[in-house]
Amino acid sequence: MIVVERAKALALKLNNPSPVLEAVASAKMLRIGDHKIVVCPHRLEEVQTLRNIGFDAPSPILHYYDWPGRFKPFDHQKQTASFLTVNHRGIVLNEIGTGKTQAALWAADYLIKTGAAKKVLIMSPLSTLERVWGDAVFMNFPHRKHVVLHGDAKRRKKRLSFDVDFYIVNHDGFPIIANECHGMFDAVIIDEAAVYRNAKTSRYKVLKRWLEKNEATRLWMLTGTPTPNEPADAWALAQLLKSPFCTETYTAFKDQVMFKVSMYKWEARPHAMQIVQHVLQPSIRYTRDECFDLPDTMLQTREVELSPEQSRHYATMLKHFISEVTENKSTITAVSEAAKAMKLVQIACGVAYGDNGENVELPCAPRINAVKEIIEEAGQKVIVFVPLTGTLRMLERELSKHWSVGVVNGEVSTTQRNEIFHNFQNTRDPHVLIAHPATMAHGLTLTAASTVVWYGPINSNEQYVQANGRIERIGKKHVSNVIHIQASQLERLMFKRLQKKQHLQGVLLELIAQQTREADEERTDTGSD
Repeated sequence: MIVVERAKALALKLNNPSPVLEAVASAKMLRIGDHKIVVCPHRLEEVQTLRNIGFDAPSPILHYYDWPGRFKPFDHQKQTASFLTVNHRGIVLNEIGTGKTQAALWAADYLIKTGAAKKVLIMSPLSTLERVWGDAVFMNFPHRKHVVLHGDAKRRKKRLSFDVDFYIVNHDGFPIIANECHGMFDAVIIDEAAVYRNAKTSRYKVLKRWLEKNEATRLWMLTGTPTPNEPADAWALAQLLKSPFCTETYTAFKDQVMFKVSMYKWEARPHAMQIVQHVLQPSIRYTRDECFDLPDTMLQTREVELSPEQSRHYATMLKHFISEVTENKSTITAVSEAAKAMKLVQIACGVAYGDNGENVELPCAPRINAVKEIIEEAGQKVIVFVPLTGTLRMLERELSKHWSVGVVNGEVSTTQRNEIFHNFQNTRDPHVLIAHPATMAHGLTLTAASTVVWYGPINSNEQYVQANGRIERIGKKHVSNVIHIQASQLERLMFKRLQKKQHLQGVLLELIAQQTREADEERTDTGSD
């Protein structure tokens, strides 16, 4: 098979051209000397037909697409986008940090450009709606419009009526709009699709029913960890794919991939993962080790919401600081500014220090859930840096319900630290290391992890660089991921400065100046009305 790009055509030299001529209505046979050459337009429709009859025809996206955006696509991203365009339903199993988001958007943009799709629904975790998917569309596809379907039911449904290309909704928000969007979307992209691994949940049942009523809609699922808990997790995803290789019932599949050890304990069979790979088809997978052109470190941001109680305390504290600076005309020293900024960070992280030094816990489920999502996505060991001791203990309590956890801070002796570090680097447990960044000594190697999560920002550039450097040592095996979790404007400013290796001094005053300016503008606008 030859791609004739100038003519946007495929040429096939065949001994028996009849199957192609019968299946592809636009195909024509040419005689060149003694050879019979079948020529057909190189379009998605023809490619899919050729693939259905056994020809490995390349996707036209690889030959005629301009790959818009700020970044030149890596080869594995091109191949991933190509895979998606030629599969009505498929699953991308590329590891975290390999650029699945951008690859899926390029594929969707190509479909829209060629008229194969008009509207695309993106379903993702709450923490990635705006800062990952929304930003990716805005920054790389200026010719496309998007809307985030978030808020109460009335607001979601109203925004669903907007005429845009991409509609972005969180997983738990989809059931709210499901009945309103039948027949509306030509493609659905499900990010972190492993959240649908349990077919008994109402979330799964709503999606399954919707897909059954929208057979013509493409379904593209993205997840680097399709079986985060056990091989049987793959069954529900295989059902969404309509895999012909999967058993009809979950019980039969679980018996295929696992065996019962005791009343409540099951173990994976020796060939379980081969069976999982077989049923999760069609699929494509790239590990970070296979993506040679990736940069050494990938930086991501997860945007989370403050709980109502956090928001109330945060607003009160910030109002006090604004009053202290603008109304009382007092000055804030560098030392006191750092302490005041960390007061706001404490509230955002979910544990504030009371007047008597006690830890006051505030509801912070969105932030904790974001950490859990990242750990599941990573699939491998993870380091979580926490700038506050009280927050560290709270997070240990929550994460240890799901994973083995090691904790290192100033209260842990040198002997204990060394043992935890050794076990993290050389043994199965702990799976998660929660640490204060100040404990990350020079020369310490923790390359067993390739993902670092910053639960909140810190004031020290040196500590930030040194802490990230623990997975950037000689002998590291993977591309590194550094992920910032943020919920407030102060945290955004702090992380931005840390990323650019700028001094943190003055960051609170910058925030206060922003807030004061916005308040003045609002009063001016109100007055003019």
